[in-house]
Amino acid sequence: MDVYRFEPGDAPLLVSIPHLGARLPAEMAEHMTAAGKAVADTDWELDRLYDFTGTLATPVISAIFSRYAIDLNRPPDNAVLYPGLGGTGLVALNNFRNEPIYLPDRAPSEREIAERLRTYWRPYHDRLQGELNRIRAQHGYAILFECHSIPSRVPKLFDGRLTDLNLGTAGGASCAGELRHALVETLQDQTRYSVAVDARFKGGYITRNYGRPSENLHAFQMELSQITYANPEHPFRFDESRAAQVRPILRRMLETAVEWRP
Repeated sequence: MDVYRFEPGDAPLLVSIPHLGARLPAEMAEHMTAAGKAVADTDWELDRLYDFTGTLATPVISAIFSRYAIDLNRPPDNAVLYPGLGGTGLVALNNFRNEPIYLPDRAPSEREIAERLRTYWRPYHDRLQGELNRIRAQHGYAILFECHSIPSRVPKLFDGRLTDLNLGTAGGASCAGELRHALVETLQDQTRYSVAVDARFKGGYITRNYGRPSENLHAFQMELSQITYANPEHPFRFDESRAAQVRPILRRMLETAVEWRP
């Protein structure tokens, strides 16, 4: 069973979209509420928004199954990423609107979670690590871009409206300082969208785990407010006119990473 899609490329940059998937296995969905089956916390249509990756020759790995099956961007031991700030775990029990995902007494057992780790989580991370190793062997270094999006308002996670472009580098620990500086300059070289750097979204498990600059592995994350390419956000509806405005900025960001050399 395929649990991810992979598009090859020769660039030193690998794009990962771990929350793109919206599929749920039937045996899993039958234990879920209507809110769970709606998989509303999906990073909707980021492959459509970043449709230029092929022209940059960047390999892309993206999830097929929903984060409600298991969150590929959470540590396998379910350690908390943002202590005291809320969030979702390896297997979420409530969505971003605090609606229950599972019917009463139908939440997955520890055994079921272990099976989901083996079936969905491990293959994605094995391929991710394998591609980074391949890129580093070819270029001498590798860069990982973690591609995410989220509604502009999620009271469960933050107050008010989220910044439009949220760059995360684990507080500067997941990539070289020169790369971080170049990315920040690129994003701030425009006035249409607000920019935050290592604020509410510093990077999830993938950015923090695979970003090891001392080993020539660099990682950064973009948490993009969905209002920049969707209207309205609930229910999600892709807006090509909005996408056309933010897409060139995202492209310049990835071009900056592809052109950067350690």
